[in-house]
Amino acid sequence: MVTESPATTPPAGELRDRAAALHTDADLMDEYARRLRAAATTLEGCAVAPGWSRSALEQQATACGTAAEQLRTAAEALLAHVRAGG
Repeated sequence: MVTESPATTPPAGELRDRAAALHTDADLMDEYARRLRAAATTLEGCAVAPGWSRSALEQQATACGTAAEQLRTAAEALLAHVRAGG
């Protein structure tokens, strides 16, 4: 016989810790985006760099920026849940 356990919410302190970790990850993604854009700028003046490399790096940087925003949104949702007494 299979039974389901009721869903439980982690303690508020654990949710705050997860939110802090998400913010840290978002900061890392922002840093990766910055580095990718710097590399793209460096390649701009490099005659031997493949023509597609700069746009590929810019696309990756944009994806990192999007991920950072999503991580921050998730962190804020967790914190709102904690504030609501979730």
